Amino acid sequence: MFTMETTNTTDYSLIAEYTRHGGAYDRGSADSWYGRDFQPHYFKGDTYKSDKVVYLTSEELEAYTQGYNDTPFAQKEFTV
Repeated sequence: MFTMETTNTTDYSLIAEYTRHGGAYDRGSADSWYGRDFQPHYFKGDTYKSDKVVYLTSEELEAYTQGYNDTPFAQKEFTV
């Protein structure tokens, strides 16, 4: 199970992978921030500069979901 609270050094490498720019947690957080729909995905490298992955493992899906849910009220304010 993916969680941001961990003491296991192996889990720290997972946190680094999921929270990196383009990772599953990062993408969930960004989608929520910009008011986009819940569409689990991540990028193999940097966002929009690498292959997009849409078939996630259960742990990747948990990371995306946590990123999406960690910012439920914090959304970008768009001005006209």
